[in-house]
Amino acid sequence: MTVTLDRPRTGGSPVVQRRRQSWRSTLYWIATHSLGLALGIMFTLPVILVLLTSFMASDQAMTSSFWPESWHFENFGEVFERAPMLTYMINSLLYSLLATLGILVSAVPAAYALAKLKWRGQTWAFMLVVVAMMLPPQVTIVPLFDLWVRMGLTGTLAPLIVPYFLFDAFSIFLLRQFFLTIPKDYLDAARIDGCSEFRVLTRVVVPMAKPGIAAAAMFCFLFTWNDYFGPLLYTAENRDSWTLSLAIASFRGMHHVEWNLTMAATVLTMAPAIVLFVFAQKSFVKGITFTGVKG
Repeated sequence: MTVTLDRPRTGGSPVVQRRRQSWRSTLYWIATHSLGLALGIMFTLPVILVLLTSFMASDQAMTSSFWPESWHFENFGEVFERAPMLTYMINSLLYSLLATLGILVSAVPAAYALAKLKWRGQTWAFMLVVVAMMLPPQVTIVPLFDLWVRMGLTGTLAPLIVPYFLFDAFSIFLLRQFFLTIPKDYLDAARIDGCSEFRVLTRVVVPMAKPGIAAAAMFCFLFTWNDYFGPLLYTAENRDSWTLSLAIASFRGMHHVEWNLTMAATVLTMAPAIVLFVFAQKSFVKGITFTGVKG
């Protein structure tokens, strides 16, 4: 009598097993990233809608149709014909770049003094920075506006740029938290070699804090690039000093039925900020991640 033993089933051929494993990995990835995918779609849809509307005809914009019946690339050229967008773009670049330079000049030394130096009143100074960061800008806007009026600088970009060279509470707080993550041994070694505090800051701290500085600079650039309240308050009387954010609101008022042109101008405004974030996102994310490591 011969007994035949059945071989254990292996679940199919290796090709089928690889397909099942790949499908399971895909389902696992979707399950673990479902919240991120949902948020990504939610934040991306308005941008896509703005982009599609910018290519529509005037009578199709802001209707129930989401896809352009015909693509009108000339909308972007017409935006420059209707308004001096190049001048507004230069003003926005001046405002954002100079303000970003201002926070680097003023906030980096202040954050270094709060994070790495010991001096009387340091705790109270840091508390003052925190209070200033939490203080609504509307509380101080009236006396500041009166100050700039007395100096005769309203209608220019100076009231928007100069304050960043003096004090920016959020940038100081952000950089101070990042500087705390830098080991003190590096600073002590530089001091033993005879470096002054200025050289310690510029030769040791700044190179090691590039991600944090990049994050602070990007925060400042994006805020000033999208700022509407400040330009409306200080430059509304002089159209030659308008920024893109203020120009778009006025453009929409002048051509309120031509939403396709308004969306085209919006796309031109969003493009530099999106490009900047794409190229600097690694430093930005790294700087934000390390900022909260030590307090």
